[in-house]
Amino acid sequence: GSLTKLAYYSTVQHKVAKVRSFDHSGKDTERDHEPPYEISVQEEITARLHFIKFENTYIEACLDFIKDHLVNTETKVIQATGGGAYKFKDLIEEKLRLKVDKEDVMTCLIKGCNFVLKNIPHEAFVYQKDSDPEFRFQTNHPHIFPYLLVNIGSGVSIVKVETEDRFEWVGGSSIGGGTFWGLGALLTKTKKFDELLHLASRGQHSNVDMLVRDVYGGAHQTLGLSGNLIASSFGKSATADQEFSKEDMAKSLLHMISNDIGQLACLHARLHSLDRVYFGGFFIRGHPVTMRTITYSINFFSKGEVQALFLRHEGYLGAIGAFLKGAEQDNPNQYSWGENYACSSGLMSASPELGPAQRARSGTFDLLEMDRLERPLVNLPLLLDPPSYVPDTVDLTDDALARKYWLTCFEEALDGVVKRAVASQPDSVDAAERAEKFRQKYWNKLQTLRQQPFAYGTLTVRSLLDTREHCLNEFNFPDPYSKVKQRENGVALRCFPGVVRSLDALGWEDRQLALVKGLLAGNVFDWGAKAVSDVLESDPYFGFEEAKRKLQERPWLVDSYSEWLRRLKGPPHKCALIFADNSGIDIILGVFPFVRELLLRGTEVILACNSGPALNDVTHSESLIVAERIAGMDPVVHSALREERLLLVQTGSSSPCLDLSRLDKGLAALVRERGADLVVIEGMGRAVHTNYHAALRCESLKLAVIKNTWLAERLGGRLFSVIFKYEVPAE
Repeated sequence: GSLTKLAYYSTVQHKVAKVRSFDHSGKDTERDHEPPYEISVQEEITARLHFIKFENTYIEACLDFIKDHLVNTETKVIQATGGGAYKFKDLIEEKLRLKVDKEDVMTCLIKGCNFVLKNIPHEAFVYQKDSDPEFRFQTNHPHIFPYLLVNIGSGVSIVKVETEDRFEWVGGSSIGGGTFWGLGALLTKTKKFDELLHLASRGQHSNVDMLVRDVYGGAHQTLGLSGNLIASSFGKSATADQEFSKEDMAKSLLHMISNDIGQLACLHARLHSLDRVYFGGFFIRGHPVTMRTITYSINFFSKGEVQALFLRHEGYLGAIGAFLKGAEQDNPNQYSWGENYACSSGLMSASPELGPAQRARSGTFDLLEMDRLERPLVNLPLLLDPPSYVPDTVDLTDDALARKYWLTCFEEALDGVVKRAVASQPDSVDAAERAEKFRQKYWNKLQTLRQQPFAYGTLTVRSLLDTREHCLNEFNFPDPYSKVKQRENGVALRCFPGVVRSLDALGWEDRQLALVKGLLAGNVFDWGAKAVSDVLESDPYFGFEEAKRKLQERPWLVDSYSEWLRRLKGPPHKCALIFADNSGIDIILGVFPFVRELLLRGTEVILACNSGPALNDVTHSESLIVAERIAGMDPVVHSALREERLLLVQTGSSSPCLDLSRLDKGLAALVRERGADLVVIEGMGRAVHTNYHAALRCESLKLAVIKNTWLAERLGGRLFSVIFKYEVPAE
């Protein structure tokens, strides 16, 4: 029909900071003041999926792009699907000197749809015209089947999808996107699809359509019908002796076709007892009038029982599916993928003034990029109800005040991040230049999100932090805090024996409170919080004792410590899963003494740390070295590691926040195998910005120190207020 969508795979080389213990064999060294491990920067190769689209009028430009960038000596075949696989087959084969393998359209669409629903959080959304925001995103959950897929291309195909590879075509219509384009061109003399949509967004359909009130006058109320319902599309044009504007005709036409598709979809959904209908195909294009009409139509005909869902990347489904068909030998379904926010352009604004006319940059539309993650990601088995789990505490798309505050907060922090990035690579000649490019890119992302908060799905503090990490990686700043973490880990390790000695000298009850205060004081050391980084920059000697003095006195802002103490007087937990937060004092003087106490009680411990770096959060590879050094000083930790009663695992995440629906598969398996019955989540990002309301099937402890004045006030406290939330699931 109208567009060529291209999916291609590339390998991306980027820098990663690796840590490893020093080799001390044969050396008699003074180890007290050397760092606990060495850091080296290495090149790593990862896989990336790219999606890009071209208007068919620019098919030559598209083929030039493929020829210049994507064809190498190993490429023999190109997978293609849709009408263009037939229409342009000869042109593609001649120009690229490749064989075209035509793939089945339906199979590709379903493969593509399943792929985006599983791998892109906030892929699907409902559209609500008059609410703010208009977009309501669905959370990813594991049970996506069964559903109805209505693909609106030139015509309409309706498919019932039951499993990963079981589906059937159940209906369709010849009245689709091609009809809108063709009739629209005849009526308005406008040849461009996007221009037609633009005209429709400015039109008034009631000038052309005959409404119920036009037919019945005031009597429509006795029929129980709204007077604004369309009784006859284009009904006025037969009798009115006037010229109609292009805008009004385009709007009427769009309503006619969208209503028709909505009714068809609804009838099929009812026939097959399905309550979710996904709309795909490039007719929709994130265009508000189209989505509004289809949603209205589905609601009207199903009386609200069927939900109309749209997809952020609906135009790519076929291309993704064709790619997956071609890549079956390197089964992409074995992996999890994550959207790369640095390189993806988001959903376009609904407002006509930011309309399609400005976005048809040389025939290319928006981009989607996805990075392959090393391990499959799955739900934490301890979630009470995975389908209803939402990681984020505040939806910034919804809360305009919070959105304004946090976007400003991230803008103001940008100078500090740039400075830190440059300082982390003192030997690099182009660090300042790359940091400046990072600044520009992230600044532009923040401005886009001011205009279109829904561009990448639900906007949250987590997505703002993740976008910043993606942009840093894009310009080769893999771990700006690596040296800070190295130094802080070294200092904290030297303090560890003294902290443990003073804890062991306390009576049982005093020790429990001291352990919790130690956890909380450790959590103060967060370079991601401006209030703290200012203190750490100005006072290098600010330490553990100073942090304890900063803590709010009890009763804390959220304080269920008494219930926790009561629980500790009972039998020990079988196995605790602890999600750690920051490096240095937090993990070494806060988390490890707490872990040690649990081990002494007879509780096994799974200590989960980030797979990749984010801010000064401890990574899994750093935690292994820290644990090894602590084991050298402490027999309790030493024997627990040796006997596998203490296990260190990676979360699968590289974020300062925590999404319990996307965790490393190995971690989930271990949690099941060991029968974890306590989950401890520490830190502002993991326990407040995310998971504050997370419901688990076992006991949980969420603790954090609030290091942001605005957030503290929002929660009813002040800076350095304490959250200590012990929760027991309802029987």
